[in-house]
Amino acid sequence: MNYDLLIIGGTLVNHDGIGIGDVGVRDGKIVAIGDLKQASAAKTINAAGLHVLPGVIDTQVHFREPGSEAKEDLQTGSRAAVLGGVTAVFEMPNTYPTTSDVDALQEKLRLAKGRMHCDHAFYGGATNENSDILPDMEHSAGCCGIKVFMGASTGSLLVADDAGLARVLAKITRRAAFHSEDEPRMLGRKHLAVAGDWTSHEIVRDAESAMISTKRLIKQARKANKRIHVLHISTAEEIEYLAEHRDIATVEVTPQHLTLQSPDCYEQLQGKAQMNPPIRSRHHKMGLWAGIQSGLVDVIGSDHAPHLLDEKLKSYPASPSGMPGVQTLVPIMLDHVSKGRLSLQRFVDLTSAGANRIFQIAEKGRMTVGYDGDFTIVDLAAKRTIDDSWIASKCQWTPFAGREVTGWPIMTVIRGEIVMRDDEVINEGIGQPVRFQEVLG
Repeated sequence: MNYDLLIIGGTLVNHDGIGIGDVGVRDGKIVAIGDLKQASAAKTINAAGLHVLPGVIDTQVHFREPGSEAKEDLQTGSRAAVLGGVTAVFEMPNTYPTTSDVDALQEKLRLAKGRMHCDHAFYGGATNENSDILPDMEHSAGCCGIKVFMGASTGSLLVADDAGLARVLAKITRRAAFHSEDEPRMLGRKHLAVAGDWTSHEIVRDAESAMISTKRLIKQARKANKRIHVLHISTAEEIEYLAEHRDIATVEVTPQHLTLQSPDCYEQLQGKAQMNPPIRSRHHKMGLWAGIQSGLVDVIGSDHAPHLLDEKLKSYPASPSGMPGVQTLVPIMLDHVSKGRLSLQRFVDLTSAGANRIFQIAEKGRMTVGYDGDFTIVDLAAKRTIDDSWIASKCQWTPFAGREVTGWPIMTVIRGEIVMRDDEVINEGIGQPVRFQEVLG
C-alpha cells in the first residue's frame, strides 16, 4: 500500500488502548492503523519512543482579531497553537466588531483563510437583540455554536438577565457555551476591589457569583429543554452541582484553574494571574481535580486570552483579566500526567474525544480510520522549562514561565501535513474550517 504519510513505530493512544503501531494517511484521512512497516509513503515519520495522540483540540481561545491585533491575531494565535501541539481551535466572538451576525462570522473565516496554521471554527455571540438570527449563525459552516456571556462581557455581548437568557435558549438548537458568572452580584461587589491587591479579585468575583449564575443557567436550560456547555468552571461547588445535571450540561475546566491557586499565584504573578472567573483557593482547585477523576469534566480548554505585558503590569483593578494558554495547554497537562494526576487516556479524552462528543465534530477528535489525519506527537520523557522566549503569541509572556515540565509536543500533524516539528513551524497557513455533524448538508 502507498500512503501520503506513514507514522511508524510510535505508541498509539486511541479507542483501542495504548500500544505500538503504525498509521497510514491518504488524502488527509486516516486509512489504515496496524503493522504498516512494509508499506511505502511520500513522507514517513519514525515515531519510535514517542506517543502518537489524536490531534489536540482547544475549544476556547481568544485570538483578538478583528479589533485588537496588537495583542494577538489569527496568524500569531494559530502559530502558538501548533507550536503547542494543538491541531484545531474554537475562537471566541468578543472581538471588535463582535461576531454577532452571519456577516461577521464569514469575515472571520475570510481572515483565517491562508493565514491560520491550524484548523478552526468560530463561535457566534449572543446579545439581547440578536436572538432571531442565532439559528442562522449556529447553522453556518465554520460555526462551532453560540457563546453566551452571562458576565464579563465585551460590548453588547452580555446576556445577564433570565429573560434574555430565555430568548437565546428558545432559538438555538445546537449546544451553546456559557461564561457563567452573575453580573448583578459582581457589580454589587466592585467596591470590594482593593487597589494594588490582586487577591481581592476573587473576592469581587466570588465563588457564589459563579454558583448563582450556574444555577440560573441550569434552571433556564431545563425550562427550554436545551443542551448547554459551561465554560471554565472554577469552583468545587459547581462541580458537585453539575453532577446532578449531566443530561443537559457538559463541563470545561482550564489548565490554569487546575495548576495555579490563590493566594500564592497573586503574590507571585500579580496581574499575570488575573482572569475571569478567578484563580481560586486550593479547596476549589482540588474540587476541579475531583471532577477530572470522577469523569465529570468533559473537556480542557485553555481560555487563551492574551494581553500585552504593559497592560498586565498595571495596578489592580486597572489590570485586565486574561492570560495566554493555547501554547502551554499540552505541556502543562502532560506534566500532570507525569505526576499521576490523570492517565494519558484521560488526557486524550479531555483534549480530543471530549470535544468530538460535545460539539459533534465531523471526522476529528479520534484516531480512527475515516477521520482526519490529525496527530499530536509527544515525548512523555522530555523535561523542559517553559520560558517566555518560547511563546509565539504577541504578548510574549506566560504565567508558567520558569516551570519545569515533563512531557512535550514534538510534532503537530494536521490532515496528514506536518505543521510543527521540534519547536519549528514548517508548514504555514494550511488551516481549514472544522466541520460539524449538525451543519452538514
